[in-house]
Amino acid sequence: MTTTNKSWVLVTGASSGFGEEFARQYAAQGRSLVLVARRLDRLQALADTLRRQYRIEVMVEQVDLADTAAVVQLHQRLQAQGVAVDILINNAGHGLQGPFVDRTLDETLAMVQLDVASLTAVTHVFAREMRARGSGKILLVASLLAYQGVQNFAVYAAAKAYVLRLGEALHRELKRDGITVTTLCPGMSDTGFAAAAQQKITPALKQLMMRPAPVVRAGIRALQAGRISVVAGWPNRALVILTWATPRWLHQALMSRAMNG
Repeated sequence: MTTTNKSWVLVTGASSGFGEEFARQYAAQGRSLVLVARRLDRLQALADTLRRQYRIEVMVEQVDLADTAAVVQLHQRLQAQGVAVDILINNAGHGLQGPFVDRTLDETLAMVQLDVASLTAVTHVFAREMRARGSGKILLVASLLAYQGVQNFAVYAAAKAYVLRLGEALHRELKRDGITVTTLCPGMSDTGFAAAAQQKITPALKQLMMRPAPVVRAGIRALQAGRISVVAGWPNRALVILTWATPRWLHQALMSRAMNG
């Protein structure tokens, strides 16, 4: 297949949650899609649905993004087919709740590998291609927890802080190359993340819970507008303001209570 002169949206972690919703919303815009995740059956089912509903072209790529060599190979396969990724939604990630020392080292490092190393690799290989073309858009998906360390989410919060700071730096660094970089910071959302992270849903979190669709809309609009970052939802923005306006001991205690009960 040769697809030169067609622009594409690539979505990582597209088999569920925010990734699936990004795919649906860009499909509704008539965009061609590259869907990337490990779960091939779910990717193929989503691709079939979007092809039928929106009459768009959808490519499916089963990739374990935790393997940085596989990231490079993905990019090489797409280049060989003339697939120019105009918009990168770097969404794939993983979280775990629990005391730092109670998790195995393998579990902890696997989270760092996917949330930090692999996200960096995906961003790097596609940003280089965009720079060569002189245009492109990249959305990095971080988290509200990027703004502070939270008890029982130590590594996840630290990883998402890395994503936010990376995105802020690249926003300015790549702007001169015609590339827009925006970071989306969702709060608690009904995406299946909590179950995968073995997370306790406290009463406070239930009140803050957002559906994926408005979070994804906020990310797409911010990327299109060229913003440096966006926090989805007014309650979550209020929490960020609280973080800026209060001592660390206070806002970290409040967030720990909200997240852990």
